[in-house]
Amino acid sequence: MSATATANECAGRVALPGTLVWFEVPAENIQRAQQFYRSLFGWDFTRLPGGKEYWHMNTHSGGGSPDGGMMQKQCPQHTITNYINVASVDASLARVAELGGKVVVPRTEVPGMGAFGICTDTENNTFGLWETTPQA
Repeated sequence: MSATATANECAGRVALPGTLVWFEVPAENIQRAQQFYRSLFGWDFTRLPGGKEYWHMNTHSGGGSPDGGMMQKQCPQHTITNYINVASVDASLARVAELGGKVVVPRTEVPGMGAFGICTDTENNTFGLWETTPQA
């Protein structure tokens, strides 16, 4: 999740805790998936710098909904992940475990932007938690 803060910066918004701030779409064929979303919704794609192929999806929402990212699908079970803004990834990961969910990816820092963690809920649905670094 290398570009979550980019979504907030691009939209010029500050997200409240508990709000959806980013989503990621894994794709077996990135060009085919981009063509699908471009044709269906008019979204634009920009490759972000870095080692892994990761694309920013501009949903042109004008701040009404989050933008997203697209990357290579890692396995057949790799599905769309929604990221929810939290005040503290650490506290939220602990709360997920207390409530019967599971931590799949522990707190992971994204330099200059924030940190994220990935969890599953009690029904085995995957979601991400995002904490923006104050200066980001």
